[in-house]
Amino acid sequence: MLIVSFAFEATAEEKGTLGGVLSDLLGNGQNQGQQKPDESQAGKADGTLRRVPFGREEMELSFAPLVKRTAPAVVNVYASSKVRVQSPFMDDPFFGRFFGQQMPPRVQSSLGSGVIVDPSGIIVTNNHVIKGADEVKVALSDGREFESKILLKDDKVDLAVLKIKAPDPLPTIPLGDSDALEVGDLVLAMGNPFGVGQTTTSGIVSALARTHIGVSDYSFFIQTDAAINPGNSGGALIDMKGELVGINSAIYSKSGGSIGIGFAIPSNMVRAFVQSAKSGADYFERPFIGAEFQEVTPSVAEALGMSRPAGALVSSVMKDGPAEQAGLRPGDVVTAMDGAPIDDPQALNFRLSTQPIGGTSTLDMLRDGKKQQVKVKLERAPAGQSSKEITIDGDSPFGGAKVAALSPRLAQRLGMPTDSEGVVIVDLENNSPAQSLGFDKGDIISEVNGTAIKSVDDLQNAASRQTRLWRFTIMRNGQTIRQILRF
Repeated sequence: MLIVSFAFEATAEEKGTLGGVLSDLLGNGQNQGQQKPDESQAGKADGTLRRVPFGREEMELSFAPLVKRTAPAVVNVYASSKVRVQSPFMDDPFFGRFFGQQMPPRVQSSLGSGVIVDPSGIIVTNNHVIKGADEVKVALSDGREFESKILLKDDKVDLAVLKIKAPDPLPTIPLGDSDALEVGDLVLAMGNPFGVGQTTTSGIVSALARTHIGVSDYSFFIQTDAAINPGNSGGALIDMKGELVGINSAIYSKSGGSIGIGFAIPSNMVRAFVQSAKSGADYFERPFIGAEFQEVTPSVAEALGMSRPAGALVSSVMKDGPAEQAGLRPGDVVTAMDGAPIDDPQALNFRLSTQPIGGTSTLDMLRDGKKQQVKVKLERAPAGQSSKEITIDGDSPFGGAKVAALSPRLAQRLGMPTDSEGVVIVDLENNSPAQSLGFDKGDIISEVNGTAIKSVDDLQNAASRQTRLWRFTIMRNGQTIRQILRF
């Protein structure tokens, strides 16, 4: 191999040229190939040195010590569920008497990854890994397997927390500060892609604060080019300090394999979610400020005299809520929260979700083209007059649906606008008639067979009627759906 050494010093006229750049990188000719750049000129963030590798020795460094320290805390998650299979003879008037009910349930299974974040056996993974599961098993890197209990799950955030009982304290990966990440930082992705076994891939942070991904309602993803494939979901994204900065969740791919565009949920959201699970909460409760927001479009930005479309536009404010008390009003544009920029409503939702209930946050906003600041209290959402939840029983299309009257707290729990009203589906039993017919959590049932549904009792009474013909109206994601069917 031919190695060419450069030994020259740039003159004042050469500064800014190729020769000047080489001189700055390689030094003035003394100890060529060994002299390192002045660290005072290198960028630092939070006390951590960031610079390009210098010299052959640094290029040959290995991630192996980092992997050995963190890999034991990355686990495999196996979820299984039983699915009711309808016999092909079910509708036959003769054979249905003998074969219609004899098909055994089919078992569906899914594979993902998880990360141990507490030595007592607390594991975080993606909700879509364990969604609808009747049984969830966790396999450690040393081969041991454990049954797990689901402490908390949320499909809007796409996170779930599991708990296993191990005889000894388990290895963990400490949670890092995802806000300290910068584009270009080195990261490692760890998980079990395609079920081949634990795998580590390397890459960089390609982008931050990615929204509109369509994976969860609180999109604020870290984008990385570290290879992430099916089975990596719920696995660890770690930085060069060996800290967990994200939970690998999704990829952009037309083939199903990695093309270098992967997304991870930031660790600051993971931290808030795990703390909620440890507190014994039955759902991930977020601070409530009593306001709804919408995106600032280019036309809205032009009308408001803004230089670019950014921020969260206040669309409505609840009477006597924290936002109204702080002075927010429709038409204001929130541009920052506690010093962090807000580019869209998803960014604001993320920032709110990572804050504790009972605190106070500072919002920067624009009103009539002028910058203002307000302090808003972060409170619990009101529970409303009735918090009763019932599961519809009997032989009807709504059988197995758990329903409740909407309140700001329930609407927030379901990821709906806090001013929503009506009777809403809170949950669905596996293999129930309501689930098989395509009902979903968050569906608002407004009418059944000509009867307006104002309370859970109204729906229970309507569902108990003996009829084969059903007509009903539901609201889903702001759209009205009318359906007629025989059941």
